[in-house]
Amino acid sequence: MNILWDFDGTIFDTYPTIVKAFKKLVKDDSVTEAEILKQMKISSEVAIKHFNVEKSVFDENFHVLEHQLSPEDKPAFPHVEDVLKWADKNVIVTHKSRESTLAILAYFGMEDYFTEIITKDDGYKRKPDTGAYAYLHDKYHLDLVIGDRELDLKPARELGIKTCAFQNDALEADYHLSSYDQFFNKVIDKNS
Repeated sequence: MNILWDFDGTIFDTYPTIVKAFKKLVKDDSVTEAEILKQMKISSEVAIKHFNVEKSVFDENFHVLEHQLSPEDKPAFPHVEDVLKWADKNVIVTHKSRESTLAILAYFGMEDYFTEIITKDDGYKRKPDTGAYAYLHDKYHLDLVIGDRELDLKPARELGIKTCAFQNDALEADYHLSSYDQFFNKVIDKNS
């Protein structure tokens, strides 16, 4: 099975650090981390508009602030390595920078699980545009896309690739997981 993965909130539990970084850009001190998380789980564009953060301020500062937080604070989700080891090929499409993505993968010794990684630095339009997915699907004949947000799964549905929603039962998906220890029963057994 060849799997395309989202990165933040799907392989690594990075939302706590994403929320901390974004909170520094919000001018209203009464905004809670829970409110930021709710909007960021939709997309950064939605959060930017919702909290009236200037796009130029976000573009200049967010990734710098988030990158300053230690990879130690961005752990892999439990049992995700079992799925990565099992898959034939794993690829990533992320809005994160290549430097930040590779730093986290290297910190946890997980870089060798991935055949190809597409980051914001590679020039593709942001998800939910299908460009990066179509390129990887043509190259690797993807069987499954795993993500935690609608923008992760929408391009897969448009390309006819099966989808798996991670920790988000509200998403339209072929499979839903709350933890990766469910993967082999919920996804693989259904495909056997």
